Amino acid sequence: MTGPRNKDLAHVTDWVFDLDNTLYPAHCDLFAEIDTRMTDFVARFLRIDHGQARALQKQYYAEHGTTLKGLMTLHGMAPAEFLAHVHEVDLSPLPQCGNLRAAIAALPGRKFVYTNGSRRHAERVTSHMGLSDLFHGMSGIEDAGYHPKPDQRSYDAFCAAHDVAPEGAIFFEDMDRNLKPAHAMGFTTVLVQSEKDWSHEPDGARPAGLGDELGAHIHYVTDNLTNFLAACVAN
Repeated sequence: MTGPRNKDLAHVTDWVFDLDNTLYPAHCDLFAEIDTRMTDFVARFLRIDHGQARALQKQYYAEHGTTLKGLMTLHGMAPAEFLAHVHEVDLSPLPQCGNLRAAIAALPGRKFVYTNGSRRHAERVTSHMGLSDLFHGMSGIEDAGYHPKPDQRSYDAFCAAHDVAPEGAIFFEDMDRNLKPAHAMGFTTVLVQSEKDWSHEPDGARPAGLGDELGAHIHYVTDNLTNFLAACVAN
């Protein structure tokens, strides 16, 4: 349990988890399938080749927070078909981790999933991992009016929907840029890192890797969510 400005966690009553590459480990490579399906959708929707689609997909992701938001903003796309297509992925690579389940179950207070993916995606993933019954609520991109993290409107919508006070909450994320607004609001922040090579993602919009420089908005950093949560309870 490390970080540049470690905090006492006795104040925490709400535990907020991002989904992809956070609640499940990045080495499962589930997001690679989602990524491929997004490219396929962009190519078909805009009637361009896959190389152009891939470039636009990453451009929109970097500039708008999600590829979805870029397509909605610049091309007037309705979101339902996109979300249904990109998240209907094979979940077999995901682990069913008894130790993670026990660690989450032991946490005092409420637990939430808060993702830039769809609510159905969150429900499918947590159900497959045997975790869904542990959460008091799940917020997907549709619950934020399709405004993705790090858009402030997304955080405001999440907190309002679940009556979460940031000063009493801790937020787990694999995206450094998504923790900046959370920190400013008063959340305790945890950056979840991995050994995966994210160099193919746009600079400034990459999930956290081991050894990344940590800003003052990061209170803790971990590369093992289960051990981190178990230590929270032990302490």
